[in-house]
Amino acid sequence: MDIEQIRNYCLGKKGTTEEFPFDEDTLVFKVLGKMFALASLKWWERGEAAINLKADPDYSQELRAEYNSIRPGYHMSKKHWNTLYLHEGELEPQLVKKLIDHSYAMVIKGMTKKMKAQLEE
Repeated sequence: MDIEQIRNYCLGKKGTTEEFPFDEDTLVFKVLGKMFALASLKWWERGEAAINLKADPDYSQELRAEYNSIRPGYHMSKKHWNTLYLHEGELEPQLVKKLIDHSYAMVIKGMTKKMKAQLEE
């Protein structure tokens, strides 16, 4: 997947916005103000495509054991975030979408009932 495909997939999720809250390089996707995906545009430009996604801690361990291209989150909580190194060619687009969905769901799971209700409107 290229960055535009990931961008379009993320923005297709209800309540999602894209921002650059940290710097001009780090593209962040948020659902109702909570991060669920980050990508360094400089890395993509250098041919080192990667994306950080939130994951259940146990699921994170399983993914890291199964895929060499999934490692603890770069500059993130190693327990709750993974970095998917897409440039290594191991991860199929279907899996990447599944993990984006999981990250989005994990963030929503931690929201208040009031916030969740906004997504149902």
